[in-house]
Amino acid sequence: MLARLLRKILAIQAIFLALLSATTVWALGVHAWAGVLIFALVPLLLVGAWTLKITRHACQEQPIWPDIGRASLGEAWWVYRAFITRMPWSWRAPQLQPALGPSGGIGVVLVHGFVCNHRVWDDLAPRLRARGHAVFAVDLEPVFASIDDYAAAIEQAVQRLCVHTGHQQVALIGHSMGGLAIRAWMRAHGTSRAALAITLGTPHQGTQVSPHARAPNGKQMVWHSAWLQALGAGETAQTRALFRIAITPQDAIVFPQRAQVLPGVLPQVFDGLGHMELCSNAKVMDWVAAELVAVQP
Repeated sequence: MLARLLRKILAIQAIFLALLSATTVWALGVHAWAGVLIFALVPLLLVGAWTLKITRHACQEQPIWPDIGRASLGEAWWVYRAFITRMPWSWRAPQLQPALGPSGGIGVVLVHGFVCNHRVWDDLAPRLRARGHAVFAVDLEPVFASIDDYAAAIEQAVQRLCVHTGHQQVALIGHSMGGLAIRAWMRAHGTSRAALAITLGTPHQGTQVSPHARAPNGKQMVWHSAWLQALGAGETAQTRALFRIAITPQDAIVFPQRAQVLPGVLPQVFDGLGHMELCSNAKVMDWVAAELVAVQP
Protein backbone atom coordinates (compact mmCIF):
# COMPACT_ATOMS: atom_id res chain seq x y z
CA MET A 1 0.00 0.00 0.00
CA LEU A 2 1.42 3.36 -1.06
CA ALA A 3 0.46 5.19 2.14
CA ARG A 4 2.44 2.73 4.27
CA LEU A 5 5.49 3.10 2.01
CA LEU A 6 5.30 6.89 2.18
CA ARG A 7 5.10 6.80 5.98
CA LYS A 8 8.30 4.75 6.12
CA ILE A 9 10.06 7.17 3.79
CA LEU A 10 8.90 10.15 5.86
CA ALA A 11 10.14 8.50 9.04
CA ILE A 12 13.62 8.08 7.54
CA GLN A 13 13.61 11.66 6.29
CA ALA A 14 12.45 12.95 9.66
CA ILE A 15 15.31 11.20 11.45
CA PHE A 16 17.84 12.62 8.97
CA LEU A 17 16.46 16.16 9.20
CA ALA A 18 16.30 15.99 13.00
CA LEU A 19 19.98 15.02 13.12
CA LEU A 20 20.83 17.77 10.61
CA SER A 21 18.91 20.35 12.63
CA ALA A 22 20.48 19.31 15.93
CA THR A 23 23.96 19.34 14.38
CA THR A 24 23.39 22.84 13.03
CA VAL A 25 22.28 24.13 16.41
CA TRP A 26 25.27 22.51 18.17
CA ALA A 27 27.99 23.31 15.61
CA LEU A 28 27.02 26.89 14.83
CA GLY A 29 25.71 27.82 18.21
CA VAL A 30 22.46 29.16 16.80
CA HIS A 31 19.13 29.16 18.53
CA ALA A 32 16.92 26.10 18.44
CA TRP A 33 14.46 27.82 16.14
CA ALA A 34 17.06 27.69 13.37
CA GLY A 35 17.03 23.91 13.61
CA VAL A 36 13.24 23.92 13.42
CA LEU A 37 13.36 26.04 10.26
CA ILE A 38 15.84 23.63 8.68
CA PHE A 39 13.63 20.70 9.60
CA ALA A 40 10.57 22.36 8.04
CA LEU A 41 12.01 24.16 5.03
CA VAL A 42 14.72 21.90 3.60
CA PRO A 43 12.24 19.47 1.99
CA LEU A 44 10.25 22.34 0.50
CA LEU A 45 13.37 24.04 -0.88
CA LEU A 46 14.61 20.79 -2.41
CA VAL A 47 11.26 20.14 -4.06
CA GLY A 48 11.18 23.73 -5.30
CA ALA A 49 14.63 23.49 -6.88
CA TRP A 50 13.75 20.19 -8.53
CA THR A 51 10.45 21.43 -9.97
CA LEU A 52 12.07 24.61 -11.34
CA LYS A 53 14.80 22.62 -13.07
CA ILE A 54 12.57 20.00 -14.61
CA THR A 55 9.84 22.49 -15.57
CA ARG A 56 12.38 24.60 -17.43
CA HIS A 57 13.58 21.49 -19.25
CA ALA A 58 10.05 20.44 -20.17
CA CYS A 59 9.17 23.88 -21.56
CA GLN A 60 11.99 24.28 -24.06
CA GLU A 61 9.50 24.73 -26.88
CA GLN A 62 7.79 27.66 -25.16
CA PRO A 63 9.95 29.05 -22.32
CA ILE A 64 7.61 31.72 -20.90
CA TRP A 65 9.30 32.49 -17.61
CA PRO A 66 6.35 33.97 -15.66
CA ASP A 67 4.34 30.81 -16.36
CA ILE A 68 7.33 28.58 -15.58
CA GLY A 69 7.86 30.38 -12.28
CA ARG A 70 4.21 30.11 -11.27
CA ALA A 71 4.07 26.44 -12.26
CA SER A 72 7.27 25.63 -10.34
CA LEU A 73 6.14 27.34 -7.14
CA GLY A 74 2.66 25.87 -7.32
CA GLU A 75 3.97 22.39 -8.04
CA ALA A 76 6.52 22.55 -5.22
CA TRP A 77 3.88 23.53 -2.69
CA TRP A 78 1.38 20.96 -3.98
CA VAL A 79 3.89 18.09 -3.97
CA TYR A 80 5.08 19.06 -0.48
CA ARG A 81 1.51 19.14 0.79
CA ALA A 82 0.33 15.97 -0.99
CA PHE A 83 3.28 13.72 -0.21
CA ILE A 84 3.75 14.89 3.38
CA THR A 85 0.36 15.92 4.75
CA ARG A 86 -2.11 13.89 2.70
CA MET A 87 -1.21 10.69 0.90
CA PRO A 88 0.83 9.04 3.69
CA TRP A 89 -2.06 9.35 6.13
CA SER A 90 -4.60 7.21 4.34
CA TRP A 91 -5.57 4.49 6.81
CA ARG A 92 -8.40 2.66 5.06
CA ALA A 93 -9.53 1.65 1.60
CA PRO A 94 -11.45 4.25 -0.42
CA GLN A 95 -15.17 4.45 0.22
CA LEU A 96 -18.11 5.66 -1.83
CA GLN A 97 -18.86 9.24 -0.81
CA PRO A 98 -22.51 10.28 -1.22
CA ALA A 99 -23.56 13.66 -2.54
CA LEU A 100 -23.69 16.48 0.01
CA GLY A 101 -25.80 18.91 -1.99
CA PRO A 102 -29.05 18.25 -3.84
CA SER A 103 -28.78 14.67 -5.05
CA GLY A 104 -29.44 13.56 -8.60
CA GLY A 105 -26.12 14.42 -10.20
CA ILE A 106 -24.22 11.81 -12.16
CA GLY A 107 -21.85 9.64 -10.12
CA VAL A 108 -18.14 10.38 -10.59
CA VAL A 109 -15.20 7.97 -10.50
CA LEU A 110 -11.91 9.70 -9.63
CA VAL A 111 -8.75 7.93 -10.80
CA HIS A 112 -5.34 9.12 -9.54
CA GLY A 113 -2.00 8.93 -11.32
CA PHE A 114 1.36 7.16 -10.99
CA VAL A 115 2.67 6.65 -7.42
CA CYS A 116 -0.30 8.45 -5.88
CA ASN A 117 -3.47 7.45 -4.07
CA HIS A 118 -7.04 8.73 -3.69
CA ARG A 119 -5.97 11.58 -1.40
CA VAL A 120 -4.92 13.66 -4.42
CA TRP A 121 -8.65 14.35 -4.85
CA ASP A 122 -9.12 15.91 -1.40
CA ASP A 123 -9.92 19.29 -2.98
CA LEU A 124 -12.04 18.22 -5.95
CA ALA A 125 -14.15 15.52 -4.29
CA PRO A 126 -15.88 17.85 -1.76
CA ARG A 127 -16.68 20.34 -4.51
CA LEU A 128 -18.30 17.69 -6.63
CA ARG A 129 -20.24 16.26 -3.69
CA ALA A 130 -21.54 19.75 -2.83
CA ARG A 131 -22.86 19.98 -6.40
CA GLY A 132 -24.87 16.79 -6.02
CA HIS A 133 -22.43 14.17 -7.30
CA ALA A 134 -21.71 10.94 -5.46
CA VAL A 135 -17.99 10.24 -5.73
CA PHE A 136 -15.77 7.18 -5.60
CA ALA A 137 -12.01 7.88 -5.61
CA VAL A 138 -10.23 4.60 -6.31
CA ASP A 139 -6.76 3.41 -5.28
CA LEU A 140 -4.73 1.82 -8.06
CA GLU A 141 -2.86 -1.06 -6.49
CA PRO A 142 -0.26 -2.53 -6.79
CA VAL A 143 1.64 0.69 -7.34
CA PHE A 144 3.93 -0.81 -10.00
CA ALA A 145 1.73 -2.96 -12.21
CA SER A 146 0.34 -2.97 -15.73
CA ILE A 147 -2.19 -0.22 -16.36
CA ASP A 148 -4.52 -2.90 -17.70
CA ASP A 149 -4.65 -4.42 -14.22
CA TYR A 150 -6.30 -1.27 -12.85
CA ALA A 151 -9.46 -1.76 -14.94
CA ALA A 152 -10.87 -4.05 -12.23
CA ALA A 153 -10.75 -1.33 -9.54
CA ILE A 154 -12.46 1.15 -11.87
CA GLU A 155 -15.11 -1.41 -12.80
CA GLN A 156 -15.91 -2.01 -9.14
CA ALA A 157 -16.30 1.73 -8.55
CA VAL A 158 -18.55 2.09 -11.61
CA GLN A 159 -20.79 -0.72 -10.44
CA ARG A 160 -21.11 0.67 -6.92
CA LEU A 161 -21.91 4.18 -8.14
CA CYS A 162 -24.54 2.92 -10.56
CA VAL A 163 -26.23 0.96 -7.79
CA HIS A 164 -26.01 3.89 -5.36
CA THR A 165 -27.31 6.56 -7.76
CA GLY A 166 -29.75 4.39 -9.69
CA HIS A 167 -28.27 5.71 -12.93
CA GLN A 168 -26.91 3.58 -15.74
CA GLN A 169 -23.88 5.78 -16.43
CA VAL A 170 -21.09 7.54 -14.58
CA ALA A 171 -18.51 10.20 -15.39
CA LEU A 172 -14.84 9.36 -14.98
CA ILE A 173 -12.04 11.79 -14.17
CA GLY A 174 -8.40 10.72 -14.40
CA HIS A 175 -5.22 12.54 -13.52
CA SER A 176 -2.03 11.60 -15.39
CA MET A 177 -1.82 7.79 -15.58
CA GLY A 178 -5.40 7.69 -14.30
CA GLY A 179 -6.61 8.86 -17.69
CA LEU A 180 -4.89 5.89 -19.32
CA ALA A 181 -6.42 3.57 -16.73
CA ILE A 182 -9.84 4.88 -17.76
CA ARG A 183 -9.05 4.12 -21.39
CA ALA A 184 -7.86 0.64 -20.39
CA TRP A 185 -11.15 0.12 -18.50
CA MET A 186 -13.08 1.13 -21.62
CA ARG A 187 -11.12 -1.36 -23.68
CA ALA A 188 -11.90 -4.14 -21.18
CA HIS A 189 -15.50 -3.27 -20.27
CA GLY A 190 -16.83 -1.08 -23.06
CA THR A 191 -18.15 2.48 -22.99
CA SER A 192 -21.88 1.98 -22.48
CA ARG A 193 -21.71 3.10 -18.83
CA ALA A 194 -19.43 6.10 -19.50
CA ALA A 195 -21.26 9.38 -20.00
CA LEU A 196 -18.04 11.43 -19.99
CA ALA A 197 -14.31 10.97 -19.41
CA ILE A 198 -12.14 13.91 -18.31
CA THR A 199 -8.35 13.63 -18.25
CA LEU A 200 -5.96 16.04 -16.54
CA GLY A 201 -2.33 15.99 -17.67
CA THR A 202 -2.64 12.46 -19.03
CA PRO A 203 0.21 11.10 -21.22
CA HIS A 204 -2.04 10.06 -24.09
CA GLN A 205 1.02 9.97 -26.36
CA GLY A 206 3.50 9.08 -23.60
CA THR A 207 6.05 11.18 -21.78
CA GLN A 208 9.74 11.83 -22.33
CA VAL A 209 10.46 12.34 -18.62
CA SER A 210 11.68 8.76 -18.08
CA PRO A 211 12.63 7.02 -21.35
CA HIS A 212 14.20 4.09 -19.48
CA ALA A 213 11.34 3.28 -17.09
CA ARG A 214 11.42 -0.22 -15.63
CA ALA A 215 8.06 -0.65 -13.90
CA PRO A 216 5.34 -2.14 -16.13
CA ASN A 217 3.15 0.96 -15.96
CA GLY A 218 6.17 3.20 -16.42
CA LYS A 219 7.15 1.39 -19.61
CA GLN A 220 3.61 1.74 -20.93
CA MET A 221 3.77 5.51 -20.48
CA VAL A 222 7.04 6.01 -22.37
CA TRP A 223 6.77 8.31 -25.37
CA HIS A 224 4.87 6.55 -28.21
CA SER A 225 5.12 3.16 -26.50
CA ALA A 226 3.76 0.08 -28.24
CA TRP A 227 1.10 -0.22 -25.53
CA LEU A 228 -0.15 3.32 -26.17
CA GLN A 229 -0.24 2.78 -29.90
CA ALA A 230 -2.24 -0.42 -29.50
CA LEU A 231 -4.61 1.31 -27.08
CA GLY A 232 -5.27 4.12 -29.54
CA ALA A 233 -5.65 1.80 -32.52
CA GLY A 234 -8.51 -0.01 -30.80
CA GLU A 235 -10.54 3.14 -30.06
CA THR A 236 -13.32 4.45 -32.26
CA ALA A 237 -14.35 8.02 -32.96
CA GLN A 238 -17.39 7.42 -30.74
CA THR A 239 -15.12 6.47 -27.83
CA ARG A 240 -12.90 9.51 -28.29
CA ALA A 241 -15.98 11.76 -28.41
CA LEU A 242 -16.55 10.92 -24.73
CA PHE A 243 -13.28 12.61 -23.72
CA ARG A 244 -12.47 16.10 -22.48
CA ILE A 245 -8.75 16.80 -22.11
CA ALA A 246 -7.01 19.38 -19.92
CA ILE A 247 -3.31 20.16 -20.30
CA THR A 248 -0.79 22.67 -18.99
CA PRO A 249 2.22 23.60 -21.17
CA GLN A 250 4.33 23.86 -18.00
CA ASP A 251 3.82 20.21 -17.04
CA ALA A 252 7.19 18.89 -15.80
CA ILE A 253 6.17 15.23 -15.66
CA VAL A 254 4.19 14.59 -18.83
CA PHE A 255 5.79 16.33 -21.79
CA PRO A 256 5.73 17.45 -24.52
CA GLN A 257 2.37 18.45 -23.10
CA ARG A 258 0.77 20.00 -26.20
CA ALA A 259 1.04 16.61 -27.91
CA GLN A 260 -1.06 14.90 -25.22
CA VAL A 261 -4.30 14.85 -27.18
CA LEU A 262 -6.57 12.36 -28.89
CA PRO A 263 -7.72 12.63 -32.51
CA GLY A 264 -10.71 14.94 -32.76
CA VAL A 265 -10.52 16.16 -29.13
CA LEU A 266 -9.68 19.84 -28.65
CA PRO A 267 -7.79 20.27 -25.34
CA GLN A 268 -8.52 22.85 -22.68
CA VAL A 269 -5.22 24.62 -21.90
CA PHE A 270 -4.39 25.95 -18.42
CA ASP A 271 -1.23 28.06 -18.41
CA GLY A 272 1.08 28.41 -15.43
CA LEU A 273 0.14 25.20 -13.61
CA GLY A 274 2.24 22.22 -12.59
CA HIS A 275 1.40 18.58 -13.23
CA MET A 276 0.04 17.73 -9.78
CA GLU A 277 -1.60 21.14 -9.40
CA LEU A 278 -4.15 20.16 -12.06
CA CYS A 279 -5.93 18.15 -9.36
CA SER A 280 -6.58 21.10 -7.08
CA ASN A 281 -6.46 24.37 -9.03
CA ALA A 282 -9.70 26.34 -8.67
CA LYS A 283 -9.99 27.13 -12.40
CA VAL A 284 -9.51 23.49 -13.33
CA MET A 285 -12.05 22.32 -10.78
CA ASP A 286 -14.60 24.87 -12.01
CA TRP A 287 -14.04 23.66 -15.58
CA VAL A 288 -14.51 20.04 -14.52
CA ALA A 289 -17.75 20.90 -12.69
CA ALA A 290 -19.06 22.75 -15.75
CA GLU A 291 -18.31 19.78 -18.01
CA LEU A 292 -20.27 17.52 -15.67
CA VAL A 293 -23.35 19.72 -15.94
CA ALA A 294 -23.66 18.74 -19.60
CA VAL A 295 -24.08 15.05 -18.72
CA GLN A 296 -26.55 15.28 -15.88
CA PRO A 297 -28.83 12.21 -15.98
